[in-house]
Amino acid sequence: MAFAVGALALPPGASAQSGVLRVPPVKIPLDVKGQPVPLTASATLTLSSKERGLRTVDVELVGDLSGLQQNLTALLSSALDKDDRCANRIAVQNATLTPAEPSAVAVVQLHAERWVCARVLGRRIEKKLIGGDAQIRIRLTPEVGEDHASLRLVPQVEDIQANSSLGEALRSGAFGDTIREKIQSAILSALQKGTNVGATLPPAVQGYVTIRNALFRDGGGGRLLAVLDGEARITQEQARLLTDQVEERLGEH
Repeated sequence: MAFAVGALALPPGASAQSGVLRVPPVKIPLDVKGQPVPLTASATLTLSSKERGLRTVDVELVGDLSGLQQNLTALLSSALDKDDRCANRIAVQNATLTPAEPSAVAVVQLHAERWVCARVLGRRIEKKLIGGDAQIRIRLTPEVGEDHASLRLVPQVEDIQANSSLGEALRSGAFGDTIREKIQSAILSALQKGTNVGATLPPAVQGYVTIRNALFRDGGGGRLLAVLDGEARITQEQARLLTDQVEERLGEH
């Protein structure tokens, strides 16, 4: 899980000597239709209690997802757009993702149609069953997986605006389920791409972090942040190595 320090600022003078380590920002590229979209990532680590030869490291991770917000329409288009002449035709027109702590709300505007094909007296016939423009509003709440290392998104459909037949198909049945699952999956995939421990945390603490809680937060001006807190228990030697690795990264910046 890779994250960027945003609302979790360190007090002036905080350093390894005071037990607080700031991992400098890292840019992690997210590919959207062949174009790299950077997600900035960093972390704050606080060395606290020592017990039975182990140090506890409190971990505060914050992911700046503004790049995802700015490119959400293109991201969902690559996941949802479809032109099956004898089944579903879907085209995403616009998509937004805004913070609503502890969740985020995705509003997706799209054009959707369902078609069926048949042969009658040797002739191929295409018929549109339903179709029109629709707007889907979904609340997405992050949760920590059972392994305390991964994230998942819990969706809640808040509103669907569409004509009667299309609206009914989107609210119930496989057609609507498929669209909602793809929206959720695309956003979750991007979130996981930008929350990779190996890309942000120094090696000395990688593999030892357990995540306790996850939420979305407004970073100001509608900027979406993913905030996690957790901890790691490492040896005193690993703690010294961790301090060296963080200071080495700071020197590179």
